Amino acid sequence: MPDLSFEILGASPVRDIITPALAFDLRVTNSVPEQPIEAVLLRCQILIEVARRRYTSTEQDQLHELFDAPDRWADTLRPITWVNTSLNIPAFSGRTACLITVPCTFDFNVATTKYFRGISDGDIPLSFLFSGSVLYRAVEGALQISPISWNKETRFRLPVQAWKSVMDTFYPNSACLSLRRDVFDELYRFKSSAGFTTLEQTIEHMLSIAKQESRVP
Repeated sequence: MPDLSFEILGASPVRDIITPALAFDLRVTNSVPEQPIEAVLLRCQILIEVARRRYTSTEQDQLHELFDAPDRWADTLRPITWVNTSLNIPAFSGRTACLITVPCTFDFNVATTKYFRGISDGDIPLSFLFSGSVLYRAVEGALQISPISWNKETRFRLPVQAWKSVMDTFYPNSACLSLRRDVFDELYRFKSSAGFTTLEQTIEHMLSIAKQESRVP
């Protein structure tokens, strides 16, 4: 029976794609190298292990919405699920390599976006949890199927700049803001009545008034 192990070798931006994504280089090794593998139906869950790194005071402020005040982090720092995905690995013997493609979003209603945006520098500790099925040839040549053990996993530290560079490529010097339609309509009416050219100018004006009224420096 095959026994597969998994290792993430690196990560890089996905080229020639219309939406931002990162590709993780996955190496799959069978501990029984002489046994032909016909296919692997692989499922993968990627977790952000937020408790496995230190945070600067600036990062703590940026992450307050996710984890509350730092004095509560012993209770609130829990892994964040980034993605659940699956892939089909074709036939191989011994060892093979493939890519796990992970879409990246700039939707600030998503916890992963808030987390990545709140990290200034350094690495993001990730855990890759694997499951699925392996199709292989037995000694007598019969095709058999075996489940992948639930304890199969690996870790990888993703440089946060890899994520930021992907987002900067697709959204240079900008960010996406999702609003309810009625709120957007109200904002747009205010923009038109006040004579502003862009929504950015409108929001900057509103922020300036709010700062003056609340005496925020």
